[in-house]
Amino acid sequence: MTHDDDLHARAWRALMNPAPDEKSALTHRLHDDWCAGRIGVPQASPAPVLAVDDPGRPERPELIAHTSVPRRKPNTPEGHAALLHAIAHIEFNAINLALDCVYRFRDLPADFYGGWLQVAAEEAYHFGLVCDRLAALGHAYGDFPAHRGLWDMAVKTADDPLARMALVPRVLEARGLDATPPIVAGLRRIGDEATIGVLDIILRDEIGHVALGDRWFRHFCAERGLDPEPTYLALMTDFDAPWPPKPLNVEARRKAGFSEAEITRLEGGRPRREAQSEP
Repeated sequence: MTHDDDLHARAWRALMNPAPDEKSALTHRLHDDWCAGRIGVPQASPAPVLAVDDPGRPERPELIAHTSVPRRKPNTPEGHAALLHAIAHIEFNAINLALDCVYRFRDLPADFYGGWLQVAAEEAYHFGLVCDRLAALGHAYGDFPAHRGLWDMAVKTADDPLARMALVPRVLEARGLDATPPIVAGLRRIGDEATIGVLDIILRDEIGHVALGDRWFRHFCAERGLDPEPTYLALMTDFDAPWPPKPLNVEARRKAGFSEAEITRLEGGRPRREAQSEP
């Protein structure tokens, strides 16, 4: 196998492909080849490029500041579609985030790569499910503006897998666990049981994705002799990561690996000293 066909190179090609359908197909094929033993961890591979400022994505949606994205509530047809579009955008970004973990971080156990390949494939599946629901409302991915907050954190953590595991799965993706029950409640009020069924699948899988990040975060902390929970809080401060809004989805966070002490600490809100420093 040449370097052009190794695990990292194929993850790179999927990561940088701008067409959502093609990206998903490349991701599923790579995961299938890994599971079938047709591809493994390369003994040597060219070093990864610097942080990817913009992974492969279509020209639309237009990316704007996260503060400029309108609040999305499903009580109007446009708000309903915009909410589903926001979820689709998160799932599309999540494909890229998982692929970047496979591409970027080298010389790690095979379980690391296999885990994130499975995540990438599941995120591609989720993206398709949400796009189908969006199509049922007469819309498509790209019809509404979106932001790049998830990817910005990937760029910031590109040189450290410990920081990536802490701040993408355990901060940003964990916020998705918290956001799901209120979204489901809003969809139930308008009778959109089909989308609720999709969100049930996504929540089930996302608990596993956050748990995978938790596992590897604690693994990297152990390698470096760090206490995971204080390290997590310190990284949130150092990288200016968003504090989770309440209420937390406590049951989902427990399943994903958060300790009772962490949950209590997060429910207590951002420390006052940090809050005073915010603009």
